[in-house]
Amino acid sequence: MTQENVKIPFNIPTVIGNELSFISDAIAKRKISGDGEYTKKCCRLMEKRYGVEKILLTTSCSTALDISAILTEINAGDEVILPSYTFTSTANSFKLRDANLRFIDIREDTLNIDENKIEDAINNKTKAIVLVHYAGVSCEIKKIQEIAKKYNIFIIEDAAQCVESKYNGTQLGTIGDIGCFSFHETKNLTCGEGGAILINNSQFIERAEILWEKGTNRTKFYKGEVDKYTWVDVGSSFLPSEILAAFLYPQLENVEIITNKRIGCWNYYFDNLGKLEAEGFLRRPVIPPNCKHNGHLFYIILENQSIRDNLIDYLKSEDIMAVFHYIPLHLSQMGKKMGYNAGDLPITEKVASSLLRLPLYYEITEAEQKKVIDKIYKFFSRNH
Repeated sequence: MTQENVKIPFNIPTVIGNELSFISDAIAKRKISGDGEYTKKCCRLMEKRYGVEKILLTTSCSTALDISAILTEINAGDEVILPSYTFTSTANSFKLRDANLRFIDIREDTLNIDENKIEDAINNKTKAIVLVHYAGVSCEIKKIQEIAKKYNIFIIEDAAQCVESKYNGTQLGTIGDIGCFSFHETKNLTCGEGGAILINNSQFIERAEILWEKGTNRTKFYKGEVDKYTWVDVGSSFLPSEILAAFLYPQLENVEIITNKRIGCWNYYFDNLGKLEAEGFLRRPVIPPNCKHNGHLFYIILENQSIRDNLIDYLKSEDIMAVFHYIPLHLSQMGKKMGYNAGDLPITEKVASSLLRLPLYYEITEAEQKKVIDKIYKFFSRNH
C-alpha cells in the first residue's frame, strides 16, 4: 500500500509501550480499585514535577471541575465568568451548582478569553473566573490575577489541554486557586478517560480529599489521625481505578519524550503552511513570547465557513480526517435558554465557523503530515 492510500485519522491515543506491563503489575498486586500504588505514584510524580502540594487523580477533567465548583462553594445565584469557546464540561460543572454563566468573548490571536473584557462582567455576585487555555497556550494570566485579587474572586484553570504548557516558565494549572487536567484519549497523555485536580490554594486541600473519598474522612483514617472513618461531607466517586492509573503512569514518566515529539509535529505543520498564510489563504496559530505550548493541537483558520467545510470534505475524500472544534456554548440550546443570541460574541462566532484542526498525534509520521500539507496546497491551487 502506498502512502497515497494510507488513511490518516484525526487522532490515535498515545501508547508509549509499557502500559500493559504496568496494568499487569497492578492486577498481580490484587489492588485495582482507586487510590492504590499507581494512583499514588501518578500523583506524587506530578506534585514533584509541577511543584504542587496536592494533586488528586480523577475520572475526568469534568469531575475535576465538579470538585472545583464544590470547593469554591459555587451556589445558586453566584456568577461564573468563562469563555463560550470551550467544551461543555467547563460550563456544566458550574451550571450543576445552579450558577449564572457569564460568557466572555475571546481574543482573536490566541483564542483565549479576552482579559480586557473580564472586569466589565464582574458584579457583586461574581464568584470565580474559569480560564480555558486553548490548544495548550496560556491566557494572559498576570492581568487576570490582578483582576481576581482586586475583586476577591477565585481563578479556576481548565487546563485540560495543558500538561507541560507554561506561562512565564510556570506550568499551566498550577497558577490559579485550582487547576484541572484531562487524560482523555485525545490528550497528549491518556488513560482513555481520566483527569486530575491540582490544589494550589492550601485552604482547599483537606476538603478536596474528603470530596474525593466520597464525602468520608478516610484519608485521615489512613494517616492515623482518626480511629475510624465516616461520612463528614458531600462527595462522590471521583477517583479512577488502578487500571487507568497504571496505564497513565508510564506516560507521565515519559512526558518529555511525548511532548517533544508532538511539538516537533506541530512545528512541521507551522513551518510548511507558512506560504499559504503569506498568500492570505489561512492563518496559523499565534504563540505569545511568554507562553510555551505543548504541541497539543494544530489548527488553521480559514476565510469563512464555506471554505472550511469544503476543505474538510476534500480532505475526507483523500482519506484524511480533519475536524472543526467547539460550537460556541452561548449559541447552543442551553445558551439560548440563558438568553444568549447570535452576535453576542462576534470573535468567538467567527473563529468557531472558520477553524479547522489537523491530524496530530504521537504516532503520526512526517510522511503522513506531508500528505496532509500537500492536499491542503492542492485544495487551494484548485479552488483559487
